Amino acid sequence: MLLNNNVTEFILLGLTQDPVRKKIVFAIFLIFYLGTLLGNLLIIATIKTSRALGSPMYYFLFYLSFSDTCFSTSIAPRMIVDALLKKTAISFSECMIQVFTFHFFSCLEIFILILMAVDRYVAICKPLHYMTIMSHRVCGGLMALAWVGACVHSSAQISLALSLPFCGPNVIDHYFCDLQPLLKLACTDTYVTNLLLVSNSGAICTVSFVVLMFSYVIILHSLRNHSAEGRRKALSTCISHIIVVILFFGPCIFIYTRPATTFPMDKMIAVFYTIGTPLFNPLIYTLRNAEVKNAMRMLWRKKLISDDKK
Repeated sequence: MLLNNNVTEFILLGLTQDPVRKKIVFAIFLIFYLGTLLGNLLIIATIKTSRALGSPMYYFLFYLSFSDTCFSTSIAPRMIVDALLKKTAISFSECMIQVFTFHFFSCLEIFILILMAVDRYVAICKPLHYMTIMSHRVCGGLMALAWVGACVHSSAQISLALSLPFCGPNVIDHYFCDLQPLLKLACTDTYVTNLLLVSNSGAICTVSFVVLMFSYVIILHSLRNHSAEGRRKALSTCISHIIVVILFFGPCIFIYTRPATTFPMDKMIAVFYTIGTPLFNPLIYTLRNAEVKNAMRMLWRKKLISDDKK
């Protein structure tokens, strides 16, 4: 339930208050964000236009890139613009929208990573039944469940945020709105709210990470029965997935599975999973995946041929 608040806006302190460092932040994170958009949109376009990338793995990769694009866009543009402004105020409603979108797309990414692990498990451990189990209908249903699950999670988070009364301090020592920094500003005891936060976000991060790592252990163990070429290809794909899982879940678990305390390193760790992970994902999936690289080359050649015809 939305409470009556005296606070109508919040002041985001960002990563730094030093004018020179703010310009550096602007330049660096503008490059990072443009790189994120370019990399993820290129993967989206490649999968959408390439017939060679029609398997379930690339179906989920398509939505992972889409989720990364939206996830980064919920944070980065505001952060980049704020680096040029003296007063970095965000309205109460905009703050709540940012809490919802941030948690929606981060949770969607978690569920997609789980679906990608399921896909690899079926492909490697049940190869003869792969296309039957991971049919287009099944993949579509699983993705629909992922969207519903992300909506349920983010709705719970926004409900917690809207239940907090704010009646005085409005300075957020962060570069975006999230429940952890908002808890520090609430003029009420937030012990129960923090427990709910840990049991929601913290549990999702921790349980998902354990399930994912356990599934990849099973997958890697089963590779003993495959040919050398099959092991090499499967190992390359799985290592890419494991790297992405560790890069994303490590910082999330650190932030969301502890009591309501803050550390000086929190903002830099948050940068890693809000800005870094969406940038690294396309690099990891393209540099370690020959099929994606070949499809991108074909897409580029088609573009050059169409340009020549004009």
